[in-house]
Amino acid sequence: MADNKQAPQLDFNAFVLSLGTSALVHLGEIPDPGSDQKGKVDLPLAQQSIDLLALLQDKTRGNLTKDEQGFLEKMLYELRVRYVETARKK
Repeated sequence: MADNKQAPQLDFNAFVLSLGTSALVHLGEIPDPGSDQKGKVDLPLAQQSIDLLALLQDKTRGNLTKDEQGFLEKMLYELRVRYVETARKK
């Protein structure tokens, strides 16, 4: 039976959100989609996701719309703040 739901639109912001969500999972802020368990903190994997976003920001500089650039900057800022807060608790 065919599913009538359409997949969400894939765009730059969806990609950024995906990497950001991965970082939040590793920071223990949201449940792991595979196990639905929340709370396991893996700082190296969280840092890797944040670093990937920073790399993306560097490599796309000058090629993003104002909205895309703003979304990426906000995501990086929020993740870095949460990373520092989580690291201090450890």
